[in-house]
Amino acid sequence: MRRDDDKSEPVSILVPSALVARSSGEIRSSCVVVIGDALVDEMRSASGSVDAPGGSALNVAVGLAVLGVPSVLIAMFGDDPDGQVLSRHLNAYDVPAVRSPALLGTGRAISDRTDGEPRYSFSRAQIERRIDFSLATEILSKAEIVAVSGFPFDDATQVSQLRAAVAGSRLYIDPNPRPGLLVDRQLFADNLELLAPQTSLFKIGADDAHIIWGDSLKTVSQRLRDAGAQAVLATEGEHGATLYSADGETHHPIAISDRPIVDTMGAGDSTFAAVIAQSLQPSSWDQVLSMAMAVAAETIRHPGGLLQLPT
Repeated sequence: MRRDDDKSEPVSILVPSALVARSSGEIRSSCVVVIGDALVDEMRSASGSVDAPGGSALNVAVGLAVLGVPSVLIAMFGDDPDGQVLSRHLNAYDVPAVRSPALLGTGRAISDRTDGEPRYSFSRAQIERRIDFSLATEILSKAEIVAVSGFPFDDATQVSQLRAAVAGSRLYIDPNPRPGLLVDRQLFADNLELLAPQTSLFKIGADDAHIIWGDSLKTVSQRLRDAGAQAVLATEGEHGATLYSADGETHHPIAISDRPIVDTMGAGDSTFAAVIAQSLQPSSWDQVLSMAMAVAAETIRHPGGLLQLPT
């Protein structure tokens, strides 16, 4: 096994030349398809309330666009005022969307900090979210990579539909569990392990390992590898990230900066987007992690969850 935590080579953002152009609202034959959550983040504090486009899948799809990689979002959101906020945000970054019907409207995630410690809750529309995979057959057949982030892995029907829809795809998964949305922790874990043989890469954070499996990040990473995942990216916050694969173990620290950390909410999604983008170019795992840790370090030094390019 090898550890590369003492390397500090310059980071370059590498994507295939065929993917450099933005999608301009069109579905391209070469793209990354991102499946999962798109919602409005409602952030409450003693000084008031602020709404912002959010959802892990939306953040990843937009992050890919910032990196120059054409992406398409498959998510459930409506044509109501909240859904129009999401549509305008996606249009601003030339990210097309395949929208599943939102019978209860666009979902919301509420972060309430009025009493100091944040409390999180979700609207009924978000709790009961569903993806209609029949609307996405064509675009999924064109995908270079299918990435799943923020998905109801404890819904047996949805997981069965997902497995069928992405059969044969190069699949990347970030479970991104949220306690307010997690109904059956054991089923969530079982279905992730069921998907492992189809998965090229799992991204798992320390909080994810605890929430889903109640175990350590290293133990869960090995468990997913044993279940058949080709690679597992274990993210460790300020300690960087470790990649477990058939080649062994590769570690990279997060990039160092003198600037203060402003907002960590986009760290995981920006890391996932950066790893996907770099994976489209022949690269060593050390190059992949180096770029991802530089992107994450830059993103957390800006407010909001939008991926930021290293300077």
